[in-house]
Amino acid sequence: MRTFRDRVRHALTFEAVALAIFIPGSAALFGQPPGDMGVIGVASATIATLWNFVFNMGFDRALLRLRGTIHKTVAIRVAHTFLFEAGLVVMLIPMIAWYLQISLWAALLMDVAIVVFYLVYGFLFNIAYDRVFPVVASAA
Repeated sequence: MRTFRDRVRHALTFEAVALAIFIPGSAALFGQPPGDMGVIGVASATIATLWNFVFNMGFDRALLRLRGTIHKTVAIRVAHTFLFEAGLVVMLIPMIAWYLQISLWAALLMDVAIVVFYLVYGFLFNIAYDRVFPVVASAA
């Protein structure tokens, strides 16, 4: 099982790298000012960081209880990623629509594009993170 400290490092690293890609990329893709997309990015990252921490702790505990191990197969990683993003979408759509003064539908479409980015990014980031920071046997 990963430690509290490791989960904090994971969440902060995940969001910092994502923001470095998200802000300029989304401004260009959606034709929005970088400052506005920066606000959306930082607010979303703050919500996502808190959700990331809570979700991953819960997911690992559930995995340990249900399977007796926190080892994640590719199928489990895919389920993990989709469940995480689904929760995040529910939290972010109203905020995006309000801040950019767009409809909920437009915010949903924008968020779908963002989710596709984060699905791929999250999957690859977590594989890389596990390789760079493997779970220590005594912590497992």
